[in-house]
Amino acid sequence: MTFDLELILVLGTLVTGLIWLADLVWWRKARRARGVGEAMVPAEPWYVDYARSFFPVLLIVLVLRAFVAEPFRIPSGSMMPTLLVGDFILVSKYSYGIRLPVLRTRVIDTGLPARGDVAVFRYPENPREDYIKRIVGLPGDKVAFYGKQLYINDVPVEQVFSERYEGSGSGAVMTGAHLMQERINGVSHQVLLWPERPSVEGEITVPAGHYFTLGDNRDNSNDSRFWGFVPEANLVGKALFIWMHWDHGAREMDFSRLGTRIR
Repeated sequence: MTFDLELILVLGTLVTGLIWLADLVWWRKARRARGVGEAMVPAEPWYVDYARSFFPVLLIVLVLRAFVAEPFRIPSGSMMPTLLVGDFILVSKYSYGIRLPVLRTRVIDTGLPARGDVAVFRYPENPREDYIKRIVGLPGDKVAFYGKQLYINDVPVEQVFSERYEGSGSGAVMTGAHLMQERINGVSHQVLLWPERPSVEGEITVPAGHYFTLGDNRDNSNDSRFWGFVPEANLVGKALFIWMHWDHGAREMDFSRLGTRIR
């Protein structure tokens, strides 16, 4: 079963807030009216006490999670070597517009993705599932992929071989892949390629209000090459940095990744 934490926070904040407000406006006065003197005022109901305690906590968590930043855990190797299985990352929720929780309607325009951004979004084929990929195609861009080479608007994206990749933990299966330095929008990042593996090829133009994404682990990523574009409304936020790494499969904690900026 999948739990919608954001919906739970909204409902919890709403219920506790209404109970607290009702007590302040009506119930407390009614209790005092029933009592004889201050010592005889009926005790505050348990649910009012709980609501008063939990409401501010739930409200703060909801505001921070919905409008400021949200933590995510990387479950797969599709973004290797930039992100590894077990990385815990922080995602900016205000980079691509302030949205109402649950409804996800954008109410304040704070910006749009740039080519090369690592972004979290709701998977178009199952919006209850969050994906993280690199945005390589903006609305109106012509994106092509031939012979492992990415082209944007008919211009090949710079790729330079660095070395053979040495993976560890859950990422050890990628040992031997080509580690490449790629440059998009003036920013360098690393990608992994398997030269001997076949890959999807072709070209397409990104429609208005949509984005084209790729995983950095180019031959091991379920991305826009297979299921299409990401609607602007599905954007969740921009990945900022890694705040913890715990590879559950390998049972390894890597402190060296803490604080690593995602780019």
